[in-house]
Amino acid sequence: MFAGLALFSSFLWGSSDFLGGKLSKRFPALAVTGASQAIGLFIGLAMLTVSSSWVSPTLSLGGYFLSGLFAGIAGFIGLVSYYAGLSTGKMGVVAPITSLSAVIPLIYGLLKGERPSLIQIIGMAIALIGCFLASGPEVKSGLSLKPVALGGLTAVMFGIALVFMARGSVHGALLTMTSMRVFTVSICGMLAWRYKSIGGLGRPEFLALAAIGAADFLANFFLGVSTTHGLVSIAMVLGSLFPVVTTLLAYRFLHERLYGLQYIGVVFAVAGVALISAG
Repeated sequence: MFAGLALFSSFLWGSSDFLGGKLSKRFPALAVTGASQAIGLFIGLAMLTVSSSWVSPTLSLGGYFLSGLFAGIAGFIGLVSYYAGLSTGKMGVVAPITSLSAVIPLIYGLLKGERPSLIQIIGMAIALIGCFLASGPEVKSGLSLKPVALGGLTAVMFGIALVFMARGSVHGALLTMTSMRVFTVSICGMLAWRYKSIGGLGRPEFLALAAIGAADFLANFFLGVSTTHGLVSIAMVLGSLFPVVTTLLAYRFLHERLYGLQYIGVVFAVAGVALISAG
């Protein structure tokens, strides 16, 4: 069950990032992030209301609120840098580096004492390699500093966010993910008020923003739930395969060319998932 939830979160996250990166080519990445996160917050509050699962927040380091806050800070920085990186047109540089974000929660899980089986460890390694290759690393055209820096920043921030998402989900995945949006929406709201602008976004972009916000929130939620039903290290690796989804969507809808290395990467990613499941 937990593996399926983690994989589904990858699909949702990859779809959200594809749409977000595409929209960020026409509008500021910060505006796209803020608007989509506001929709995610609305969804979280609606789910809390329907489920009646509200629990008053505390300032305990072991509670959901501070974990959600720290995850929100890291995730916000990561999202803005990721969308900005994708908007440079160097997806083949940004996406593979971003896929390495899974290494941070993987190390966190192992330090907590998790002990995956040998076949699962091999599967995780193969899946991560596959994710990197499927994202299409641009090894021939040369690397410019900006997409590399943005990809590295995104990987670190996403990795930190994933760790705090897992910590907070122990006390409530829905509460943790909603707390994340409270922070990001507050920051974006203050920036929008300060500059009296929402980046040119309007009614024509609402459906795309709604899809981005909903997919991103549900991806985080399902990944958080998966960490409470299985090993954090495995759930996070499976949940971090989203760059593969982003790449395949770019191939399908933007007609971006896939290279031989990327096909090999997809095979590796699938094989890694199979080994993890078999273990």
